[in-house]
This record gives sequence, C-alpha cells and structure tokens, in this order.
Amino acid sequence: MIVIREVIAKDNPSLADLIRKTLMELGVPKVGTAFEDPELDNMSAAYDYPRAAYFVVEEEGVVIGGAGIAPLAGEDERFCELQKMYFLPQARGKGLGKKMIKYCLSFAKANKFNLCYIETLPAMEAAQKLYVKTGFTYLDAPMGNTGHTSCNVWLKKEL
Repeated sequence: MIVIREVIAKDNPSLADLIRKTLMELGVPKVGTAFEDPELDNMSAAYDYPRAAYFVVEEEGVVIGGAGIAPLAGEDERFCELQKMYFLPQARGKGLGKKMIKYCLSFAKANKFNLCYIETLPAMEAAQKLYVKTGFTYLDAPMGNTGHTSCNVWLKKEL
C-alpha cells in the first residue's frame, strides 16, 4: 500500500540516500544542486518550521520518494517552492509524481501561498513534462535565492 505522510526523523538516512542516488543516476552536478544542501541529512528538522513541510511516499514501510514545500527564500511571503522531489526507479511511472505535486500544492494553498516556484535541470526531462502537465509554466530567469546555481530551468504556477 502507498502512503504519503510527513517526514519523520527515522526517514532521514534513507531519504538522503534516495535523493543523492537519484541525482547521481541523472548525472547532475554535485555543486549548485540539492546534492550539497546541508539539510539533506536531516530533512525532518530542515522542514520543521511554519509554512514548510516535507512529505515522503512510503510503500510497505520503505520510503520510495518525497517532495517538500517551503517559502521561497528571498521572495514575497506569498511565494513557495516545490523542493527536492525525487523518486526511486521503482516508484516512477505510477502517477506518484502527479499525486505528490497535488498533495504539496494543497498544503501550499492551505498555508496562504499563491505562487509555487520550481527549479530543475535540463537533464530532468521527465520531471519537466510532469510539471508542465500539472500547470507549471516556464520562466526566463530564476526567482528567489535558493543557492542552486546549477539549476537553470525555472517554472512557476499560480495557486
């Protein structure tokens, strides 16, 4: 059975491993991406503040994916960012990405955000297709101050 729930401390090691493995699988740079984010090893604490949450997708007790919503650093308080959405290979192609985006955007709306921002990499073509399919549109320049200097594909969605 598939369950989407908020991250807890015991998820931290497997979640960090899942995200790093996915990034390496895609051949993305380690510098200027989520790979080097200091909070990656303690996601439950990193999202433990108002208007932020990280959700995991769990199957039979195993974390197979996740995504988070948080205020977009350096931007209007009404803007949030969909962050660190990654899935293990066995979780892909099952509609979980679409379900996770819907879940995260519901949280965003409940927390009074009216715009959601995403940044990604050109190599993440499947993710970009999903974002566009769920109503995101491309931007010509980045928003906020995420620190992900290697991410040069930007999208937004009005909520």
